[in-house]
Amino acid sequence: MQLRLCNPARIDNVETQFLNTFVTVVEQGSMAAAARVLNITPAAVAQQIRTVERELGTSLIARVGRTVSMTEEGARILQRARELLRGVADLRSIANDSAVSGELHLGACPTALAGMLPDILARMVEQFPEINVFIRPGYSAELYRAVETGELDAALVLQAPFTLPKTCDWQLLREEPLVVIAPQSMAGRDPHELLANEPLIRYDRNQWGGRLADDYLRRAGIVPRERFELNGLNAIAVMVDRGLGVSLVPDWARPWPEGLRLVRLPLPDAGEPRRIGIVWSRSSVRIRLVNVLLEESRKTMQ
Repeated sequence: MQLRLCNPARIDNVETQFLNTFVTVVEQGSMAAAARVLNITPAAVAQQIRTVERELGTSLIARVGRTVSMTEEGARILQRARELLRGVADLRSIANDSAVSGELHLGACPTALAGMLPDILARMVEQFPEINVFIRPGYSAELYRAVETGELDAALVLQAPFTLPKTCDWQLLREEPLVVIAPQSMAGRDPHELLANEPLIRYDRNQWGGRLADDYLRRAGIVPRERFELNGLNAIAVMVDRGLGVSLVPDWARPWPEGLRLVRLPLPDAGEPRRIGIVWSRSSVRIRLVNVLLEESRKTMQ
């Protein structure tokens, strides 16, 4: 299939495969990295970029050593190139309406990406092998915006602390209560006493989950001895294992880092859990694929 791109001088025929190569090079930052993603040689990547540049009559990529950057002309066409490639994927989905197939653009926040999404995708691949999934990692706030603007069809995210626009919907998949994690040697101690007296490795208050932990400490009247504050649950768990302190975090989905000697202590007071689910755009042309994702996600989390 070919796309016809218009410029003031002429109409050019550009292979969609080569246009996808240009977008991949930009996203990966180098020819070698793009070659690994596309499963072709770096020489083939370079040749395809040269072909696109020749057809459009302008340079799109500036090569600096092993890395690349976009030229001004490349930056001007990048968004249109992405839209055209999504349009081709939409055409395939519509043309194959009798079968569940096509490309789903999906976002995932860090803990969902590692802890929930692999099992969901394993079910989808087994049941619907003709579905291709493009996955964008990111934090929940930015993924919500991407779903709202149509860049993504759906995303596995934390429940938003705001009302969703009418164009979007939400399905809960998992609730994660707050727990105190501490070195195994502290098993049996009171969780509130640990939070008040041991150094605290705080879950970043700029993140939605971190705000839940901060709210709990305030309600319980605990003023912790803060040592570190960071956004990264696996990193927090490793720091606790090394004896650097305790932490108050959501009981996030496995896998956790291997070899840790930790205890997870439930809180004496009921706190607000962190909720993870799927947000999706009701207006997506790939709503059939989104519905498959929702159904397989429900089955997986059961």
